[in-house]
Amino acid sequence: MTEGEAGMLERITIDEAVRELRPDATVLAITAEGLANGPGDAVTADWLAMAAKSADRSADDPHLDAWREAYRAFGAKPQRTRPSVDALLRRADALPQINKVVDAYNAISVEYALPVGGEDLDAYRGAARLVRATGDEPFDTVAGGEPAVEHPLAGEVVWRDDEGVTCRRWNWRQCVRTRITESTVNALFLLERLAPYPLDRLREAGDDLAAKLRAISPDVRIQNRLID
Repeated sequence: MTEGEAGMLERITIDEAVRELRPDATVLAITAEGLANGPGDAVTADWLAMAAKSADRSADDPHLDAWREAYRAFGAKPQRTRPSVDALLRRADALPQINKVVDAYNAISVEYALPVGGEDLDAYRGAARLVRATGDEPFDTVAGGEPAVEHPLAGEVVWRDDEGVTCRRWNWRQCVRTRITESTVNALFLLERLAPYPLDRLREAGDDLAAKLRAISPDVRIQNRLID
């Protein structure tokens, strides 16, 4: 068992500087160990299609508005770099299948209008934490089809570990290093909520994600922690 598996949930933190920006920020963190991932199939295609049908894509959704306000508060323009759930909902009817696990959490994000991030737990170095960037942290990405390293803006809200930024602009873009692939065995999921999103709805989304992960991998071991 890796260090990430053994203690990640207990060590995830939201930095005080982020709390000052958004005291209402809440994260439901879920670890799933022993996944048997693979290419998307008819089952995961159905999950995505059903989520698209049930999604509330109202432009004036108060939860989406809260995320847009949060982005503006740290200097991002949500029309240019949209919160992940906003971007997903805008293309919910044409979401590509990535792999079984990614399809599962994308379906949850669309159905529950909730930002959901999925990470390869074994790629982490140290604990996940939500912080405001200094601006010199490395962010592994792809530019022009080639590997590249970028840096967040100073004050930008980012998820990071000991090695660098794992997701820029709160939940806008994930790094290459920790993304979930077909070979991922152990994963971390971050379900993020701002007021007025109900906490019971957040937990319901977590339970639904766990059920989908068990449908993919019946022997998966799932744990969760609410960070608020």
